[in-house]
Amino acid sequence: MPSDTSSSASGAPPTTSYRALLRNSEFTGLYVGFTLSVAASTLSGFALGTLVDQQTKSPFLTAVSMYGATFATVLGALTLMSVADGNRPRRTLVSLQCVALAGVAAQAIPGLPLVARFGLLLVLGFFQSLQNGTRMGLLAEVVPASAYALARSLMNITSGGMAVVGYAVGAVLLHHLTPQGVFVTATALTAAGLLVVAATVRNHSIRPVRRPGLRQTWTTNVALFSRPGPRALLLNLWVPNGLIVGCEALFLSYAPGHAGALLAAGAAGMLLGDLTVGRLLSAGQRRRWAFALRLLLAVPYLLFAVHPPVPVATVAVFVASAGFAATLPLQEQLLALTPTPVQGQVQGVESAGRMAWQGIGAAIAGGLAQYTGPATAITAAAVCSVAVTVVSRPFVIRARAASAGTAGV
Repeated sequence: MPSDTSSSASGAPPTTSYRALLRNSEFTGLYVGFTLSVAASTLSGFALGTLVDQQTKSPFLTAVSMYGATFATVLGALTLMSVADGNRPRRTLVSLQCVALAGVAAQAIPGLPLVARFGLLLVLGFFQSLQNGTRMGLLAEVVPASAYALARSLMNITSGGMAVVGYAVGAVLLHHLTPQGVFVTATALTAAGLLVVAATVRNHSIRPVRRPGLRQTWTTNVALFSRPGPRALLLNLWVPNGLIVGCEALFLSYAPGHAGALLAAGAAGMLLGDLTVGRLLSAGQRRRWAFALRLLLAVPYLLFAVHPPVPVATVAVFVASAGFAATLPLQEQLLALTPTPVQGQVQGVESAGRMAWQGIGAAIAGGLAQYTGPATAITAAAVCSVAVTVVSRPFVIRARAASAGTAGV
């Protein structure tokens, strides 16, 4: 089971700041590679969405082109995610980034048929899930357990920030470049991320020799979902978040002229929440605030039942989005309940499920809005999110007690 051996063995003080984390060259390599990958993925998705919209004028195909890869991540979680815990994690991560580089470069080919582009999208989504699992498995090894939430907080902040910046930069680039030119830019960023990872990340000798594959993946997944503690944690990591992302997917329908302000408020609230919870709260405080944060994620959206004016809705979205930081204590508890040899696979399954539920939440909310209107659909999704959080609380409390016992606290 994971323990804070890297800090206790050396007598070094615990890592309590982002600056201290970044003094670890291996973490810095993982972080910079992750940042460049997110930037490349955002630019590539924006360019593909623009290209599909230009060629088809179909809102559905455009949305699928930008977010459809999230569904392919589930295939990775169900089939080959055990590669994330192989005994050569550096080689695995570098190989997967090479696949990503080839896929993004292929999108830059002029005149490539849309069928081929969608095929590449699914392939990249599949391998992205394996890449995320491998990266998070390495993260649990290169930072002490006491700094894991801080490291995830920094990555969450970067992911959200790069998504906002990436879309803004993508819009500017498309004023001067063709979508193929934006794909070339994304290819360069992917290549830079590959070089950083190859230069900084090392293989870890503590891993046992395992033969990854479909059977190993299924064996670990069955063991994971058969245990009530991890099952409750995964439910709370996936479903409430996904339903609230469904609320966000309706901003354009709710307030077409102000959707940008609502989305920006959501991004700002999420960044503030991750920064506050990851940087300022102790592990014990994060555990105590986890339930309140999960409620905060959904309760402000209940205001949409009375069709609030846009300024009020914007404030509500900002406050609610701070609740996304509830993922940090839940991820800590999941890590504490995960045997070391399968940490990468479990973290990959968690990430893939969370991404897939974002797409599911958007589909549920969008389908409901077709019949009830966006405000009612947003309210209904928020009610369901609160219900899942409240009903599952006893199981999460048991999981928290088990993780605390495992960590020896």
